[in-house]
Amino acid sequence: MGRDVELITFSREDRTRYRDKVRRNLDVFTRMLREATFETDAPLTGMEIELNLVDGGGDPVMRNASVLGEIADPDFVTELGQFNIEINVPPRQLAERGLTGFEERVRTSLNSAEERAAAIDTHLVMIGILPTLTREHLTSETLSANPRYALLNDQIFAARGEDMQITIDGVERLDVLCDSIAPEAACTSAQFHIQVSPDNFAAYWNAAQAIAGIQLALGANAPFLFGRELWRETRIPLFEQATDTRAVELKAQGVRPRVWFGERWITSIFDLFEENVRYFPALLPICEDEDPAEVLDRGGTPRLAELTLHNGTIYRWNRPVYAVVQGKPHVRVENRVLPAGPTVTDVLANAAFYFGLVRTLAEEDRPVWTQMSFNAAEENFHSGARYGLDASVYWPGLGTVPAAELVLRRLLPMAAEGLDRWGAHPSERDRYLGIIAGRCLNGRTGASWQVDAFHRAGGDRLAALRAMLNEYRERMHSNVPVHEWPA
Repeated sequence: MGRDVELITFSREDRTRYRDKVRRNLDVFTRMLREATFETDAPLTGMEIELNLVDGGGDPVMRNASVLGEIADPDFVTELGQFNIEINVPPRQLAERGLTGFEERVRTSLNSAEERAAAIDTHLVMIGILPTLTREHLTSETLSANPRYALLNDQIFAARGEDMQITIDGVERLDVLCDSIAPEAACTSAQFHIQVSPDNFAAYWNAAQAIAGIQLALGANAPFLFGRELWRETRIPLFEQATDTRAVELKAQGVRPRVWFGERWITSIFDLFEENVRYFPALLPICEDEDPAEVLDRGGTPRLAELTLHNGTIYRWNRPVYAVVQGKPHVRVENRVLPAGPTVTDVLANAAFYFGLVRTLAEEDRPVWTQMSFNAAEENFHSGARYGLDASVYWPGLGTVPAAELVLRRLLPMAAEGLDRWGAHPSERDRYLGIIAGRCLNGRTGASWQVDAFHRAGGDRLAALRAMLNEYRERMHSNVPVHEWPA
C-alpha cells in the first residue's frame, strides 16, 4: 500500500461508493483478462529490501526522513516506522547475468546510502527483526510522518475496536498488548517479483505457495523480539497479529485475517482479486475519478485504482499485483515471505533459489500442487518459520522430511533447471545455489547465527543483543554469506 493519501475521515457514503467502485473495477479486470493485451514479452523480475536504522551502539534511531534527505536517491523510500527505509531495485531480466546485476546494483546503492547516513551518525542494517527493539520504540509516535500510516493505523484499530494482543510461543514466550500497528514496522523483508502472463499467473502463484515454507527454513533471520528468543522467523507470527483487524469473536466465527496464507490453490489471478472483494471490507475507501469501463471502451488501459489500493491492504504472503507501466498492463507475483539480510549475497542466493524453483514447478506437467493439500503447504509455512532449517516439511513422493534434506536431494536441481530456463549464466547459478547448499550442509542461517552469537556474548540480555547486532552489522558489510561466518 505505497500510495500517498491524505489524513481524512470516511463517511458511510464513502464506504458504499468505494465498494461499488471496487466491484466495477473487478468487472473491468475480468473483461481485460479476456480482451486486453498484457505485457508478457521479456518478463522482468524485481525486488525490494527493507532496512533498519541504528546508532553506533546498535539501538534503533527514528531518523528515516533525515536519512532519506541525506541519501537523496529516489530508489529509497519511507517505510512504516521512523527507523525503517526501503530500497526499490529497478527490475531486470535474469538473462545476461541479471542476478549479478541485481547484486552489484544493491551493493552499490547500499554502500552509498550507508556512507551518507553515517554523516548523521546513522547506520543501515538488513535483518528480519532488529533485536535491540523494545516496546518503547514501537508506538504510534514512531510511525513515519506520511499521513497514510496514521490513517491505516486509525482504520485498523477502528475495525478492531480494541488493543492488539501479540502472543508468540517459541523458545521463550511473549505476550503483550499494543495500541498501534507500529509492531508491524519491526518486520523487515526482502520481496521478490515475477512478471507473468495472466494465463500463467495461477501456476506461478501456486508454486510460490508450495515452496513458501522451504524459503522460510532456508532464509530465517528473525529469532528475537523485545529481547525474547521466539521463532527462527518471528516476522511471520508478528506480522500475522500486528495488522489483524479481527476481535476475538470474529476469529471464532472464521472471519479471514488480512495477513493471509490463503485457503486453496487457484485457477486464475481473478480468484485472488475476487476473494479480496468478497471477504474483506475496505480499510481506505478512497475513490478516484477514473471510469475504468469508459477508459477500456476507448482503447485505453485503466489503472483500477480502487481495486489495487484494496489489494494493498490485504497482506497475502504471495500477493497478486496489477500495474500499468508506460500505458501497458501487466500482472506479477509478489513474494513477501523472506526477511532481509543477512548480506546482499544471501539475499540474491534466496532470490536465485526462488526464481529458479518456482519456474520449474510452474512448468511441470504434473504440478506439485495437484499432489499435496493446501493445508500441507500452510503447515510447512509455519514449520519453516518456527524451526528454520531444523523444520520437518511434507513433500509429495517423500513424505515428511528434514527441510535441508529436501532442498539438497530434490529442490536444488530443480532450482538450477529453472535458472537455466530463465537464461541465467551457469557461473551465477552455481555460485548462488552453492550458498543455499552451504547453509543446508552446515545448518547455519542468519537466525541460527544470531542465536549462537547472543548466547556466546552472555551477561546482560540487552547488552548481549547489542554486541551480537554490532558484530552482525560488521559481517553484513563483508558480504561473506552467513553460512561462512564463524560460529
